Amino acid sequence: MIENRRFNLIRLHPRSDSGYVSQNRTVMATGLDGFIRPDPDQGLFVHQTRMLSCYRYKVNGKEPMSVALSNVEQHSWMGYYIQARPGREQDSNPDRGSGQVQPISEETIELRLSRFVGLGVHEDVELTNFSQVEVEFELVLECDGDFLDQLESSESRQQCGELLREWRRADDGAHELRFDYRAQHHFDHQGNIGDATMHRGLAVRIARSDAEPGYEGGQIRFPIKIGPLQHWNACIELVPYIEGEAMPSLYECAAFGGEENLLDRRRELFFAESTHFSTIESDTLAHVVSTACEQAKRDLAALRLYDMDRSPREWTMAAGLPLYIALFGRDTLTASWEAASVSASMMVGALAELPKTQGTTVNDWLDEEPGRMIHEAHTGPLATLRYNPRVRYYGSATTSKFYPVALAELWHWTGDKALVQPFIEPAMKCLQWMDEYADFDRDGFYEYRTHSEQGTIHQGWKDSRDAIVWADGSQVSPPVSTCEEQAYAYIAKLHMSELLWWLDRKDEARQLFHQAQEFKKRFNERFWWEQEQFFYMGLGPKDEPIDSVGSNVGHLLAAGIVDHALVQPTAKRFMQDDLFTGWGIRTLSSKHPAFNPYSYHRGSVWPVEHGTFAIGMMRFGLYDYVERVCKGMFEAAGMFDFERLPEVFSGHQRDAQHPFPALYPKTCWPQAWSASAIFAMVQSMLGLYPYAPLKVLIVDPHLPEWLPEITLRNLHVGEAVVGLRFWRREDGGSDYEVLSKRGTLHIVRQPSPWSTTDGFAGRIVDLLTSFLPRHV
Repeated sequence: MIENRRFNLIRLHPRSDSGYVSQNRTVMATGLDGFIRPDPDQGLFVHQTRMLSCYRYKVNGKEPMSVALSNVEQHSWMGYYIQARPGREQDSNPDRGSGQVQPISEETIELRLSRFVGLGVHEDVELTNFSQVEVEFELVLECDGDFLDQLESSESRQQCGELLREWRRADDGAHELRFDYRAQHHFDHQGNIGDATMHRGLAVRIARSDAEPGYEGGQIRFPIKIGPLQHWNACIELVPYIEGEAMPSLYECAAFGGEENLLDRRRELFFAESTHFSTIESDTLAHVVSTACEQAKRDLAALRLYDMDRSPREWTMAAGLPLYIALFGRDTLTASWEAASVSASMMVGALAELPKTQGTTVNDWLDEEPGRMIHEAHTGPLATLRYNPRVRYYGSATTSKFYPVALAELWHWTGDKALVQPFIEPAMKCLQWMDEYADFDRDGFYEYRTHSEQGTIHQGWKDSRDAIVWADGSQVSPPVSTCEEQAYAYIAKLHMSELLWWLDRKDEARQLFHQAQEFKKRFNERFWWEQEQFFYMGLGPKDEPIDSVGSNVGHLLAAGIVDHALVQPTAKRFMQDDLFTGWGIRTLSSKHPAFNPYSYHRGSVWPVEHGTFAIGMMRFGLYDYVERVCKGMFEAAGMFDFERLPEVFSGHQRDAQHPFPALYPKTCWPQAWSASAIFAMVQSMLGLYPYAPLKVLIVDPHLPEWLPEITLRNLHVGEAVVGLRFWRREDGGSDYEVLSKRGTLHIVRQPSPWSTTDGFAGRIVDLLTSFLPRHV
């Protein structure tokens, strides 16, 4: 296997043609020059509505040259632009020396833009004259809006309302260009009939300017006159309006530092109280690991949906930038579950938010059923006006099964009965939905299919329309029982039985436990694929096995549904070269006729799965496999800017011809559950298993050579807060020490209770060493 350090120049940036400044529901998507043109995927998007389709500056009639542009944080950005002073664009006496210096760098007019996204946008505009003469010219800001839905920006337009533009003087004296958009739609979808309306707008406000602005033909014009080494300034505010309610920028001038507003304060609170990861190593992957962990925290915070905060410490996030700035049920549950070692705040936020839209009736258009949790909730024009069912759409088989799993994880990390109690009944409704509505043919396994005319075809973990394929490459038509959906059902019942037992609902707990055990037995009998020493991807519409090799099976290990006798052969098959690329596990075997490394789910690599895979392999004590999975993924992370993993990358084999992977064309970056996978992988290598109800934290570190040391500080388990340092010994084993501890917590070294590789004697030794001075 080739080593990354041989290729020091590899730095991948998934969005090579665009840039993003974003926070909450507001995304400013520009070209690499920082300007917005009426191109697909560019614009100022607020609640998935493109309020600006054009936003660019001209200096003296020309676009200036961009020389340095970058995000400072996800919500802030700065760009430097230059242009030769008027009259020196053409040099009649060019520099013939070795430097061949151009006028643009000798007599320079600099335009510096500083953007800050809050709910709206604040932009500082500064011009500086770095020539030795006074200059006069015109600064022009071209801007326009079309109020397309985010989907319509790259597809055909469906909703067409009335858009008014007005240049006016606001009540406070500021000049502003006001866009006002109103639309309505009469909808009739499978018995859902009505009239939907939408009223959205945007004010481009000149909050402050050193010159009186004017407006003509889509251009805001500023007459500029600047002496040598003098500055000219303006402040522009982009204020969106959603149903008449203004969304202020929240930022003022030069706001690159400090806690300026509520959003900043809540973000900094999360950083201060979450687990901190650090290492002193520099010659290994350790630096990538610690950097990736800290960046992943920032990415989760950057995707926070502040309008859904339950409290400053209880919140949830959007799925990913730029496509998924909306609430996705399974994404938020998965991300909060995988990131639980960082903070329980995201789990609480997700568990509190999803019951607000839990299904209450049968509505085929929405794929809604009683007890079912939503898949997605969008706020864009097409959803708001009911052109599609995505304003509140339930087409996921995973969300309802995973809700009880995330709730049990919250219990394991907090041990707080009062905290979990409000979420018990929503979780029980999820289990009731599963048994009453998700087993169509009453064969004891759980299928999915859509009833909606615009529904999601495949509703398991892999939800693209061509994700599930037969052995010959043809597509499987639902109803389908994918193997991972059975695993989620099993662990949902198993974990809810445990939680109900603690809450003294022992009869229900006993019933769910027996159901889970019986289900596990039937699953292994029906889904085991003897020829491949693997599990079938699923069962087709006639309950026939889907004999395709894919990543779905990794979820079975994490759920613990695999019979102990089948764990080793399953893991061994899972790590063969047709699935494992060297960087990660493919969604579909490269030997399959439908394999495509650029597809969404037929051969690509999803980082989020690797957090789950690592947890599953840790569960069964397969630390060699944990190390291989984590190493490949962290080596991949080291090739991306900021050590930030994308949503999905290509499934090319890692070899001499492929020193780095390609990318899925529309991959999101950052992506919530790619960020969360980082923490799940670290948790797996450290063998962290919290059980706050008993004030216990189990550790079983197995650090590889490429991660010889790592320190976790501010780790919360129940009411205790602990700092731990882990390191690799010279004999290849791993050890730990307790650096700090506040509150009662028993830290015990033990392998996973389900380990297939650790014997009784080893467990006793581990238990006794837990009482050594540095371990308590």
